[in-house]
Amino acid sequence: MLSRSDFLLRSDVAFLNHGSFGACPRIVLEEQRRWVERMEQQPVLFFREADELMQSARAALASYLGARARDLIYVTNSTYGVNVAAHAFGDVLAPGDEILTTDHEYGACDRAWSQYCVSKGIRYVRAEIPIPVPSAEEIVEIIWSKVTPRTKVLFLSHITSPTAVRFPVEELCARAKEVGIRSVIDGSHAPGHIPLDLSTLQADVYTANCHKWMCTPKGSAFLWVTEELQYMMSPLAVSWGRESSWQQGGTFIAEQEYLGTRDISPFLTVPFVLQLMQEQPWSAVQSKARLLAQTAMELLTRISGVSSMCASGQDSLLQMTAVTLPDATDVDHMKEWLYTERAVEVVVHRWLGYPILRSSAHIHTSQTDVGMLGEAVSDYLIK
Repeated sequence: MLSRSDFLLRSDVAFLNHGSFGACPRIVLEEQRRWVERMEQQPVLFFREADELMQSARAALASYLGARARDLIYVTNSTYGVNVAAHAFGDVLAPGDEILTTDHEYGACDRAWSQYCVSKGIRYVRAEIPIPVPSAEEIVEIIWSKVTPRTKVLFLSHITSPTAVRFPVEELCARAKEVGIRSVIDGSHAPGHIPLDLSTLQADVYTANCHKWMCTPKGSAFLWVTEELQYMMSPLAVSWGRESSWQQGGTFIAEQEYLGTRDISPFLTVPFVLQLMQEQPWSAVQSKARLLAQTAMELLTRISGVSSMCASGQDSLLQMTAVTLPDATDVDHMKEWLYTERAVEVVVHRWLGYPILRSSAHIHTSQTDVGMLGEAVSDYLIK
């Protein structure tokens, strides 16, 4: 199994923030380098072959996700994918129509919906999910209570970025489909982290990063769109699209994925990573990381004034955990102190008025890292 020594991570830092940008093993970077070198050895030939190479990369990822390759494109990150969806719905929804979301969504994606939809008179309705976060059943009812006859789109995170909560998107997508509401899911933290099968999820649009929990190179993500909605997904950047030779995957792929000259090595590296995940095996990687996340939760919640983000405690499926800190915590100072004084890298921020600490565990995380976090947070809060 891969270990800390297989990453380029600095040995003097307890890196407990995998959830922000991921971390890539040396062996994966070497594979990416092989693609870059192949491109530079004969650039014209490489881009002549790129359509076929990308087809293969899409097929491998689609198989992993339980999807059809023709319904999936590679994008640089999930925020880009959300932008494509927001742009598309902004063109077809009418003033007064509603997009239903929550107050735990990623800020950049909120801005995308505002840019393309709110500016046109479309309402962006936020269901308020309380902290501590209640049970999955209660979350479903809180969100669904905000549905009105004008609700046309449901936009949710699969796992929230600011609060590390797994939302019950399976139940909500099913409900939405029953009443004709389109669902757009930001799965930024899902692939390689929790079970994900797009063939059963019943979402209409799903976008997610591979470069987080799958540990692929930075800038590798995907956008999946159900076939019946692909016609409305106009590209954010117009290139040759359907007029290009990049046609073997269909119009949706040609318009969205052929953007002229760019580095496609992160995408072409994904099949190698999927094979590497099988060889680990990945289930053992996840089990170890989940146990470390649970240990972090136990250590942190022993500290006076620190509580779990969720009323029911740590989600057993997650490798990412969040706690609330004492109300008076200066989150900026604490984050800086943890890093400069104790070499602990975590997220410390304020969300919905609550001071929150979010930590992540993965292959490279050790019991020592988690222990350093617990000791440092305790020392800071009781000093």
